Amino acid sequence: MKAFLKNYRQAPRKVRLVANMVRGKKVKEALAMLSFAPKKAAPGLKKLILSAVANAKQQGVSNTEALRIKDIRVDKGFTFTRFHPGFGGRATPINKESSHITIALGE
Repeated sequence: MKAFLKNYRQAPRKVRLVANMVRGKKVKEALAMLSFAPKKAAPGLKKLILSAVANAKQQGVSNTEALRIKDIRVDKGFTFTRFHPGFGGRATPINKESSHITIALGE
C-alpha cells in the first residue's frame, strides 16, 4: 500500500513541514488536518494519501478505516538552475528545487 509523487515542484524542506505533521496519524485524521493546513504542499499530500488508499482497496484491504500513515519520506528531486542578472553585468543563479514523496500505509 504505497504511493509515489515524483517531481513535485516545491523544495523538500518546505514539504517536510507538512509531512511531519501527518506522520503516524490515521488516514481520516490526516486528511482532515491537510484540508485546513495553510501550506502549498497540503493539497498535493492529500491527493497522494487518497491515491495510497485507492491502492490499498485495489490490493484487497477491506477495512480502510484502520489504515495509518506508516512511513512518509520526502527526498530531493532535480533542481532547475535559472540565471538572474546581477550587479556589474554578472549572472546570479536561482535554484528551483523539486521533491520526490513516498508514502506507505499500514494497519
